[in-house]
Amino acid sequence: MNTFWIILTGALVAASCGFLGCFLILRRMAMLGDAISHSILPGIVIAFLFSGSRETLPMLVGAAIIGMLTVFIVQLLHQSGVKSDAAIGVTFTALFSVGVVLVSLYTQQVDLDLDCVLYGEIAYVPWDTWQIGGMDLGPRAVWGVGGVFLFSLLIVGLFFKQFKLVSFDPAMAAAVGIPVVLFHYLLMTLVSLTTVAAFESVGAILVVAMMVVPSATAYLLTDRLHVMLLLSIVIGVLCSVLGYLLASWLDSSIAGAMTAVSGFLFLLAFLFSPRHGVVAKTIAQRKVRMGEQHESYRKRQKPA
Repeated sequence: MNTFWIILTGALVAASCGFLGCFLILRRMAMLGDAISHSILPGIVIAFLFSGSRETLPMLVGAAIIGMLTVFIVQLLHQSGVKSDAAIGVTFTALFSVGVVLVSLYTQQVDLDLDCVLYGEIAYVPWDTWQIGGMDLGPRAVWGVGGVFLFSLLIVGLFFKQFKLVSFDPAMAAAVGIPVVLFHYLLMTLVSLTTVAAFESVGAILVVAMMVVPSATAYLLTDRLHVMLLLSIVIGVLCSVLGYLLASWLDSSIAGAMTAVSGFLFLLAFLFSPRHGVVAKTIAQRKVRMGEQHESYRKRQKPA
């Protein structure tokens, strides 16, 4: 049963992160997901200090607020002339360092440390259960990540056309009356909520990897957004299952194995994607060269 909960948690994290990561990839904001996943640390700490507990709800609220602050600062710096990558780097390192300082200051007084908010271990998920009235309802991580995933599916499903148009052509979206800024911050809110829901149980490394790699893999396999979203979820589930099997075989880190599998699947797509893969492009280029050589030979053989 423990194996089932671990794989399910990993699948939910990978699917929810990959699903939202598709929009970040399309908007060329993949590293902003990385920035949010680190910068929300002070939000988690402050939420804990105010609430006195590590319940999911206050953590989500604190993370969402700091996530929005991160996006706002990045946008402000970028509009002031700072390059996008520099704005992201400065913002998330500054906020992350504030979170580390807060953790170090209050480690002795409260049950909060870098291990539980940064390095989370997915193998411990089955033992941190949610109990109501003496009834065991399963791991908290499953409920937290699963609930946020369903919420993300609901929001994106309700406003799919708006998210699609804003991702591909924000200028046109603004021209037809879609509030581009609103949907931008709504997406960042979903990313923040998803990140903190998975943060404690699986750690930042797996969250960052799954926010980018499954969606980047799906991007290489299709040119249709709804297919890309579906593929990112499927790839995320595969990473969870195959990663757990690999970790069991090697007796190694589960999160690390899941991340390694996601990288391997991306490599396969990069090499063998039917339209965008290296092999397909090489074959197409070779056919073009052979056609040109054949045409040149035919012209030389043609009588004057």
